[in-house]
Amino acid sequence: MNPAKKVQARYGMVIDLDLCTGCGACMVACAAENNVPPAQTGTTERTGLTWMRVAKAENGLPFPEARGVYFPVLCQQCGNGTPCVSVCPQEAVDVDPETGVVGQMAERCLGCRYCMAACPYHARYFNWNDPVWPAGMEKTLNPAVATRMRGVVEKCNFCHGRYQAAKAKAAVEGRRELQAGEYVPACVEACPAGAMMFGDLNQPASNVAQEVKKPEAFRLLEKLGTGTKVYYKSQQEWVRHMGRDGRNS
Repeated sequence: MNPAKKVQARYGMVIDLDLCTGCGACMVACAAENNVPPAQTGTTERTGLTWMRVAKAENGLPFPEARGVYFPVLCQQCGNGTPCVSVCPQEAVDVDPETGVVGQMAERCLGCRYCMAACPYHARYFNWNDPVWPAGMEKTLNPAVATRMRGVVEKCNFCHGRYQAAKAKAAVEGRRELQAGEYVPACVEACPAGAMMFGDLNQPASNVAQEVKKPEAFRLLEKLGTGTKVYYKSQQEWVRHMGRDGRNS
């Protein structure tokens, strides 16, 4: 009798925009965890490097009906016809069949930036400079994450180093499968408002799998059909409309 086929994980995230305060703790935690260097003198929005940014959106109405919301934007982890994968001439981008996470291999990247042009979420960044840290700060780098050279594209990978650490711990304990909560990206762990949750979308009982079924959950630019694994939620219709369609009305 053949053993049952292993069900592959499909890790995803749900961000509650009604709870997000735009504090930026997720950005700081992401940079610290993944050895993203601080901005150098003269850096602009176009030349800056980050794996996550917090954007602000407004409903465009005058006071007192004016409303605003913060959108943490990271790689949306596309699952259908992943645009960045399809255009990379170096095969430096792939979708991990075990996790569903879109990975970026700096060693293969030639810096053509086709992936940046293809990404509809503007969630990829070109490394214009060699990484530099203030004196002494290099001692605080995360040894589990390799630094990247200039001339390559970078992006969120759901803290791949943490996934590997969780897998190693499970292996030591004689387990093949991860338990819920063992693998959590730094941004989710750092959010003081509890606006972010993470888990396996292929596990019906997981929090994320339950949340994405709710009517207030949506994906960015859903009509593109990219099958993103990052979801957002809001009780406000204008927020959901803007997120799904990319415009106020």
